[in-house]
Amino acid sequence: MAVAGATVAALVVAGTAQAGTGSVPPGPAKFFDRTATYPVFENRPAGEDPATETVAEISAVSGDGRTLVYTDAAARRIGFLDISRAERPRGLGTLSLAGLGDAEDEPTSVAVVGRHVLVVVNTSASYTEPSGRLDVIDLHTRERVRSLDLGGQPDSIAVSANKRYAAIAIENERDEEATPPGGEEGDLPQAPAGFVQILDLPAGDPAGWGLRTVPLTAADGSALPVLTAAGITEPTDPEPEYVSINRGHQLAVTLQENNGIVLVDLPSGRITGAFSAGTASVDRIDTVEDGIIDLTGSITDVPREPDAVAWLDNRYLATANEGDWRGGTRGWTIFDSRTGAVTWDAGNSFEWLAVRHGLHNEDRAENKGAEPEGLSVAEYGATRYAFVGSERSNFVAVYDVTRPTRPVFRQVLPTTNGPEGLLPIPSRGLLAVSSETDEAAVGVRASVSLFRLGEDTPAFPSLVSAPDATGAPIGWGALGALSAVPKRPHLLYSVTDAAYATTSIVTINTRQSPAVVTEVLPVRDERGEAVGYDAEGIFARPQGGFWLAVEGATGPENKLARLDADGVTRQVVPLPADVAAGLGRQGFEGVTATMERGREIVWAVLQREVATDPAGVVRIGRYDVTAGTWSWFGYRLSRTDVPGDWIGLSEVTVVGGRLAVIERDKLNGPAARVKRIYTVELPTGPAAPGRLRVLPKQLAVNVLPALRATNGWTQEKLEGLAVAGNGQVYAVTDNDGVQDATGETVLLRLGPADTVFGPR
Repeated sequence: MAVAGATVAALVVAGTAQAGTGSVPPGPAKFFDRTATYPVFENRPAGEDPATETVAEISAVSGDGRTLVYTDAAARRIGFLDISRAERPRGLGTLSLAGLGDAEDEPTSVAVVGRHVLVVVNTSASYTEPSGRLDVIDLHTRERVRSLDLGGQPDSIAVSANKRYAAIAIENERDEEATPPGGEEGDLPQAPAGFVQILDLPAGDPAGWGLRTVPLTAADGSALPVLTAAGITEPTDPEPEYVSINRGHQLAVTLQENNGIVLVDLPSGRITGAFSAGTASVDRIDTVEDGIIDLTGSITDVPREPDAVAWLDNRYLATANEGDWRGGTRGWTIFDSRTGAVTWDAGNSFEWLAVRHGLHNEDRAENKGAEPEGLSVAEYGATRYAFVGSERSNFVAVYDVTRPTRPVFRQVLPTTNGPEGLLPIPSRGLLAVSSETDEAAVGVRASVSLFRLGEDTPAFPSLVSAPDATGAPIGWGALGALSAVPKRPHLLYSVTDAAYATTSIVTINTRQSPAVVTEVLPVRDERGEAVGYDAEGIFARPQGGFWLAVEGATGPENKLARLDADGVTRQVVPLPADVAAGLGRQGFEGVTATMERGREIVWAVLQREVATDPAGVVRIGRYDVTAGTWSWFGYRLSRTDVPGDWIGLSEVTVVGGRLAVIERDKLNGPAARVKRIYTVELPTGPAAPGRLRVLPKQLAVNVLPALRATNGWTQEKLEGLAVAGNGQVYAVTDNDGVQDATGETVLLRLGPADTVFGPR
């Protein structure tokens, strides 16, 4: 069942879909918009170190849609949130599983039935001795009212719409470091085999609930004929992964490592069918991890190896094809459950969504790309939506699947890192996304994000890319600077930094909303070859070409580069040796230029202090191009009282008779404090030799409220600032190429310069 690479439809702007398959139906469009992002470390038990790893993986919700329950495998507990106010979720504390069993017991999934929380728990001592239990917790008292032995290591749980049945995938996962006889390390089969547990849920006391086992192998461990006939990779070791139940009480269960799907009739417990997920050949994707977004690669006859599965109706089901050890096709697929035939496949379109929205994680290009892992389906009013989560590019794609064989892309929702659980809450018009990646050292914390359906124009995205000449989306990211475009009032230039192996100048059209990346100009060295500058500042010269501020890994590697209009380096201006010697990694961060008596004067800021300068004072450099001389002024930074934090400059631009600079801290998320734009006088003439003259600064705008207004994870790197030719002030955040960051780019429209900075 090979499927060729699908294409992504043309860009549509002004608040409608930015890219997709099919077309948006006529009539007023409504979109999901983010209302809140709750970091789950704020819900930790009293006294626990805030840096302790704590995650939110799979979530469920109470019948009234107001209490969310999430699994925290890292901390061996479940957490509770009050989401009565979607704009302000509130932590309700956690329940440790250590007190219910062993300190190493790990929750893998959760569901809610009436007033009871169903938590499936992995209690395995080893891969060869898998075990698990189902704990039934009273939602209100949080006391365990019953525990059932599952007989193996559980993965996921699903509950039927009428709350009559629950189904649990007992995976008994393989040891990736074990070598079965005749196989290679990590191969199948590895006993014991997995199976499915059906939990009957008669109304009333959980004491009456009972389990029924659905074996996926014969009693002697041999393969079931139905799985063998379906072409399951290794039917003696099925390893069920994810479960979903339709309204006809039919269960679909994915066998991820075995690239298959099994269907079970829940009332009878009989296997009614099985089929292979097949293979796909996908072209025009990024398959080489080389620091370049290059959509010319392909994969051929790769197993889909689906993770999540969801029914679209009683006939059609969809899978998120994350892949495991042999596969992963970077998209999602719709199957006809009656025949096992593919009725639709995303091809390359899911990865193209990541690229178009600046969320492509190039570091995963050689693996499984965006890794679609989670998938949920729900009806909101008359519209049925499918939500597909990208584990590695940190987004959820939303599709209208009212016609189940012809999905229509609607929008991309940005998340924090590693979105795992996708929880539709149609009764309240909400979607909850729980993210599992938690790295306190780099300020990336696990969270639960809430989105509400109903907005005409969602806040995200603020920037997307147009198709290139081949129809593929222009690749972009890591935008750490901005410049106006001479004589083009609605355009901006930006430039990529060291997140990518080669440097590119990006043209942004702000006339549309969201703004659109329309062109990319490769930067080349003096020999005309592609070059990888750590470009942190850009200025488009009115007389043609550009100045780049290039940050170095060491002080002497910092430099200014003058490019011609074709992006070729024509001049390199090093830092004076005495200044370079006093710098570490944080050097040049912004560049602009003025004309002074017919002479071009370049202004550049250093991010951190030179070692020989007073503490808290950084340098603003003045370079006289004609004379080839530097002189320096001082700028006093704000102070931070957060351990490990520091404050520096990250941009400079001319505003009338002043220089405007961005001053920011190293903090993100709820910890962010300093994201500000200040102005200082524009000095006339070079600085006097000797002690740095500190230029008095004046606060122009505190950007932090604008960053927080996105209701997402407040971005750390506010790095680009420009006044466009139309007089509007723009700022942009650097998404670090989706490394140690959520990957979300925020392009801010701060208003007219006369309003932001006062009359010039």
